[in-house]
Amino acid sequence: MSRFFRQADDSDSDTESSEDELMSSDEEAAPSKPAAKPAMSRFLKTAGSDSSSSDTDDSESDDDESDAPKDESADESDDERKVKIMSAAEKRLAEMEATGKTMENALKINDWVAISNEFDKLARMVQRQSNVAEPIPSFYIRTLVDLESSITNALAKEKETKKKMNATNARALTAMKQKVRKAAKEQEDAVKRYQADPEAFEAEYQAQIARETAPPTAARPAQAARKAAAEAAGDEEEADGFTEVGKGGKSMQFSPDNIFKNLQAVQEARGKKNTDRAEQIKILEKLLEVAVTTYQRLRVLLALVSSRFDYNASVTSHMPIELWTAAQREVDQLIAIVASEPAYSVQEITEDYDDMAERTPETEKDGIVRIRGSVISFVDRLDDEFTKSLQNIDPHGTEYVERLKDEKVLYMTICRAEAFYEASNQDEPLSRVVMRRLEHIYSKPDPVVQALESAADTSDVKPKLSLTSQGSSSALIHAMCVYLYKSGNSLLRTRAMLSHVYHYALHNDFYTARDMLLMSHLQESIHSADVATQILYNRTVVQLGLCAFRSGLIKEAQSTLQDIFTTQRVKELLAQGVHQQRYQTLTPEQEKAEKQRQLPFHMHINTELLEAAFLVSSMLVEIPLLASIDSEELKRKAISKPFRRLLDFADRQVFTGPPESTRDHIMQASKALQDGEWEKCRDLIQSIKIWSLMPGAPAVMEMLAQRIQEQGLRTYLFTYAPHYSTLSLTLLAKTFSLPIRTVMSTVSKMIWNEELSASLDQSGGVVVFHRIEMSRAQQLAQTLSDKLGTMVDQNEKTLDVKMGGGGGWGDRADGTKGEKRGEQTQERRGRGERTRGGARGGGRGGRGRFAQGLGNQMGGGQRNA
Repeated sequence: MSRFFRQADDSDSDTESSEDELMSSDEEAAPSKPAAKPAMSRFLKTAGSDSSSSDTDDSESDDDESDAPKDESADESDDERKVKIMSAAEKRLAEMEATGKTMENALKINDWVAISNEFDKLARMVQRQSNVAEPIPSFYIRTLVDLESSITNALAKEKETKKKMNATNARALTAMKQKVRKAAKEQEDAVKRYQADPEAFEAEYQAQIARETAPPTAARPAQAARKAAAEAAGDEEEADGFTEVGKGGKSMQFSPDNIFKNLQAVQEARGKKNTDRAEQIKILEKLLEVAVTTYQRLRVLLALVSSRFDYNASVTSHMPIELWTAAQREVDQLIAIVASEPAYSVQEITEDYDDMAERTPETEKDGIVRIRGSVISFVDRLDDEFTKSLQNIDPHGTEYVERLKDEKVLYMTICRAEAFYEASNQDEPLSRVVMRRLEHIYSKPDPVVQALESAADTSDVKPKLSLTSQGSSSALIHAMCVYLYKSGNSLLRTRAMLSHVYHYALHNDFYTARDMLLMSHLQESIHSADVATQILYNRTVVQLGLCAFRSGLIKEAQSTLQDIFTTQRVKELLAQGVHQQRYQTLTPEQEKAEKQRQLPFHMHINTELLEAAFLVSSMLVEIPLLASIDSEELKRKAISKPFRRLLDFADRQVFTGPPESTRDHIMQASKALQDGEWEKCRDLIQSIKIWSLMPGAPAVMEMLAQRIQEQGLRTYLFTYAPHYSTLSLTLLAKTFSLPIRTVMSTVSKMIWNEELSASLDQSGGVVVFHRIEMSRAQQLAQTLSDKLGTMVDQNEKTLDVKMGGGGGWGDRADGTKGEKRGEQTQERRGRGERTRGGARGGGRGGRGRFAQGLGNQMGGGQRNA
């Protein structure tokens, strides 16, 4: 292993014996070939010397790639000299020896900081030796033993001496103690053999080097020699592992014996700057192939899945679909192993154990091998990466649909994880995985839920809660939510409650959904929840409003949807888009956060359909109210400000063309209803194309036609009551195509609510109107009462802010500042107002929170929470 470089004018002869053989004098005519040469030696002939050499044994190869001897022609010039070039292995060994020399010098001056740095460098060099399948140098083992002894002496001297070393040096000494102890444990066998007989250990290392680097014969190239050796040892290699040519043409050995060492090398390289993540994944895949024991497979699978998730360093971009699919299969394999072999347990918190040793149930005290890892974290990450990929794929292309098909296999993986945690009685991860499963089915119609559940039933590992055991999707979701209510944490209980309410609203069970939402009191604390839960709350309340609309509860639908449309940020609050306000620019971080929280397209609630439901509900509530008042001051007080704003804009239009958009249809229908043309209003509303996307569209159209007839009757009575003393019920029924019973019910309700100053003569079948003129004092008292009510409302709002209230719809979805309007819904207020036909009284309802406002408006003959 000697190294030297001879210059053309050198004449020194004080070199080693091998050098004397190679540097012949000028008088030697034909020196013979040396009997033995150092392994992997290379020579380069240089001209310009006076010495002659006609040696024909210059078969030493100057080709760095093959190391095979090469015959030289006999007529070479005599002035060429041979200069040795070090091989890559020799260079590595020289570099390690130089590092060792530096450590020796630092040891003389007790500089443990320098020793620590050089030892780290030496450890990396040794790791590189191991990666290229070269034996660990005996020099390294000798250094470990010497360092261990030096550290022991230094620590003993530090205790005895009065003058302590500085803090940095002391910390480095302590760190070196741990590093050397760890390295000695990794090379425990080699250290013991060296300590037993250093000379025999050195001889064994030299013999191993000689065997591995012995040059092949001149008649056969080195590649042929390696091929023949591989063929000769083919059977043995198939039994122990396999060989792969890695980076730089170096062979990489994988076998069950060194699987933990290779696994540790991969884990130590994880997260470093120049680590090739794709190469790390390939190495772990090979390790998984050669793993023979359950413990080895579990260790490699945990590392492999983590490496796949680490492949994409960017947080914003999604994981490649191929990697995601492979990770999903490996998570399934991991769950199958731990589910079939209860003696092996993967837990997030375990006692410390030796990563380099094989473990079996027999070697453990209680017979259970606990491995550090987290299956639920893998399931969470798979689900998050699936959602992220859907966010980054064009929803209008075929790729989105193809990607959405992977939800079935993901759902099966979640169900397998749930079954595993049920069998192992791990409550905390079981609650998390049940919540993941619930999030995939709570917002889907029954046929989709049945398809997902049927796919899960084909699995060999099934959870206890399934569609087969529960009978229906509603029963399944109810059972999952009840479990989370009992065993989940506060966040999971909140999300389970909102998911439960959403599911009831989706299936048109309005009263159950409303009662659950009101009794949960979430509207009081939702402003302090995380962003994802606020978005779920917004979606739930919006779905509740749509449910009320589909059920024909127009007032409830209008009051429920009122607040979200008042903010004019519907898409942002539902996480279906970013609302860009005027003169507002989002920072890159804010924009990135907004995009990350957007829901996948298939989970969107159609905002155009939502707006149509809200505006139609507002029309049926607001138009009769406008007809009932004659004061300009009262007309300015609107229940639905967004609708009133659109209606005022439509009234200012000089020319009105045929309706094109949904808003145009509703505004023209509103004008027709004001004019008493209920049939035109009905036709305009039913011609809106977006209704086709609403479930049960024919029933909804029939309901809307009936509501338009009833509100048209109310508007007619409010408008023309001053012009009649009596009005025939039969004429009203014929005019609005309503049954006489419905007309009588509507008129009676208006009289009972003091909206109409009249009486009903059932014998004559007429409505008798009464005219009572208010005195000036009564008018002033009425005005004063209105102003006092306004002051009470303002005081309640101020007190609510001081007591910590606020939030609600006005807050932004990201929790930043917004319009702090509280959790209340703008409750319809009874107004004492003069009508053209007389005076009618009315109480003024308080402006309460959402729960109070919604509960009050569900009054009458309906159930209240």
